[in-house]
Amino acid sequence: MTIKIISPVDGSIVAERQTASSAQIKSVLQNALAAKNSWKSIAVSERAKLCHKAIDNLLKDSEDIAREITWQMGRPVQYASGELHGLEERARYMIDIAIQELDDIKIEDSEAFNCYIKREALGVVLTIAPWNYPYLTAINSIVPALMAGNCVILKHSSQTLLCSERFYQAFEQAGFNQGVFQYLHLDHQKTTALVKNEIINFVSFTGSVSGGEMIEKSIAGSFKGAGLELGGKDPAYVRRDVDIDSAVKNLVDGAFFNSGQSCCGIERIYLHKDIYDEFIKKYINTVNQYVLGDPLDPTITLGPVVNSKSADYVREQIKQACNAGAVACIDEKKFPLSKKGSAYLAPQVLTNVDHSMSVMQDESFGPVVGIMKVNNDDEAIKLMNDSAFGLTASVWTKDKEAAINIGDQLQTGTVFMNRCDYLDPSLSWVGIKKSGRGCSLSALGYQQLTRPKSFHLKTS
Repeated sequence: MTIKIISPVDGSIVAERQTASSAQIKSVLQNALAAKNSWKSIAVSERAKLCHKAIDNLLKDSEDIAREITWQMGRPVQYASGELHGLEERARYMIDIAIQELDDIKIEDSEAFNCYIKREALGVVLTIAPWNYPYLTAINSIVPALMAGNCVILKHSSQTLLCSERFYQAFEQAGFNQGVFQYLHLDHQKTTALVKNEIINFVSFTGSVSGGEMIEKSIAGSFKGAGLELGGKDPAYVRRDVDIDSAVKNLVDGAFFNSGQSCCGIERIYLHKDIYDEFIKKYINTVNQYVLGDPLDPTITLGPVVNSKSADYVREQIKQACNAGAVACIDEKKFPLSKKGSAYLAPQVLTNVDHSMSVMQDESFGPVVGIMKVNNDDEAIKLMNDSAFGLTASVWTKDKEAAINIGDQLQTGTVFMNRCDYLDPSLSWVGIKKSGRGCSLSALGYQQLTRPKSFHLKTS
């Protein structure tokens, strides 16, 4: 089977690759199996040196990689290189904390007993990465898995499969032994079979809810673990005591950066009634400053979404909402490239929305945000929790105690105050409800990539 990367920029074919044959898949699995014992026996400090070299190698090619990102998924080239800065931040942090976090947990060391808990590598980790942040999302599991002593097989989205090849080159040039880091180009059927394979000990998946359900069904009864990051419908609550200008600036960026194609992007905003009119006016003015166009042009600030199908899904959400009484605040005529059947989609701000509308309940993954007026904190909390998702939520206020109190009541994996759409590698990255399960990054991220092994040694 041939996989073609169709660029959302102009519909051209960026690259073509053949999916791996059964023989190639078997070879990759056997290589990983053969390498896993020698890799986990290498000192953590030596693994760290190799991982740092691999990151260095990726950064050397940052300009070429940025253009590849743009061609593959449409992000404006002026922002594309920023993904590698985020990759470096996450990777270096997880490498640097590994020695401490992977050390034995000492329980007792006396004349009578020596008791400790060892953190043992799982074996072979399969990372299934998405297209929207093809390097950032992949690195969340690749580097921690390798640092924990696991071998890694990367299966990247068909839209961004060149990224897996870039990763492989970087790790190979860094001196990784055969079988420690590998990749495969696969279709859905072969991916499902690989997930089920007994050589795979853990699956790290970032993608759709339906994809996560497929993973869970595939591993049922195998007792292997999975980390699932499945997106969100992330809300923001703007309180009456907010710095309006700062909130507007950041919430526009949080909703529309990467054309709204971010798992933790802002898709719902709840405004306190006392600041509603001023906020809406400034918000709309800011959104209208976007320039939609060819993302290879360095002056463009909004590129196409990943494909026309995704764009038309968002268009249908907007249409349904407006038919039900929502008000579209952005004039699409200001964005002439936006038209049905095209991957180029105008940003949109919807007011007079409610939770009966798909745009306030179902993940849009595009440049649209719905804004509702609320009377108080309790009403905002209730609406923010009225979602099948729970990845992040943000509270915009000058009152830290109020933010903490509200955050304690929110059903979400991360609570932000006066910030959104950001991932701090020192904090756990976790979702609840349909946003997934498991924990990546932070010190806690190493727990799902290792198994505890207890030693109880009694002196005779």
